Amino acid sequence: MKKLFLIFALVGFSLMLNAQSKATKGNLFIIGGGNRSDELMKQMLNTAELKPSDYIVVLPMASEVPDVGFGTLSAQLQKLDPRVIKNFNFAEHDVNDKKWTDSLSSAKLIYILGGDQSRFMNVVLNTPVYTAIHKAYQNGATIAGTSAGAAVMSKYMITGKQLLDTVYKETFNKLWDKNIEFLPGMGLLENTIIDQHFLKRNRYNRLISALAAHPDLVCVGIDESTAIIVHGNKATVAGESQVVRLANPKELKKTDKGLMKFKQSEFGIFTAGDVIDIKP
Repeated sequence: MKKLFLIFALVGFSLMLNAQSKATKGNLFIIGGGNRSDELMKQMLNTAELKPSDYIVVLPMASEVPDVGFGTLSAQLQKLDPRVIKNFNFAEHDVNDKKWTDSLSSAKLIYILGGDQSRFMNVVLNTPVYTAIHKAYQNGATIAGTSAGAAVMSKYMITGKQLLDTVYKETFNKLWDKNIEFLPGMGLLENTIIDQHFLKRNRYNRLISALAAHPDLVCVGIDESTAIIVHGNKATVAGESQVVRLANPKELKKTDKGLMKFKQSEFGIFTAGDVIDIKP
């Protein structure tokens, strides 16, 4: 009996360690776009807890001007922390280069520039680059991104396109069912959808459309010069403006004409220092 108990205890302990290992993750530092203050960047560096030997990798593939974007970011970061910053533009480099992907997976801070989130995912999806980013995150790295680099954090990535309107509008002017387009993102957030430039570009209709499309998920709109710092199922707001959280719509329906409606939902507006619940 004692031997049997010992076996069960060892198995249970092994399973617990394995679960803890799988649960080990780093942080996400998700910026809504716009100006990045030095103070916000200091918070990002502090979140990453970089040791002297650690380095930063910038992924510029979303940008139309990747070298310019890298230059601007690296100049700002060098003022705050003069360490090695690598520019890995996989849009112009072999995504199967093991030396680069190994270096990426060992980085303690990975920063994804803004631009076009679909452009970024067209380069990264189903490649060793995608795997390397997830490996770095699983091993405790901080994955940061701004604008398009914020949108890619979600499994269900908002592209910005309306499926039922041929004319692109930054702010959706209709609350139609099945109007919002999603494409696969990085999936660092499996159950939370991120929208960016939120208050500046008045993207309430877009986020409400995302909530109606995925009512079981949490939808978060991050304004410019503002970030959420995600660890586990909590996100701390940082920066100059606000973050909007939508979740749990009640009695979600659509009319015969395809107009969406629901009775109520969770709605919150948060500022720096506030901690909000998300679904990782």
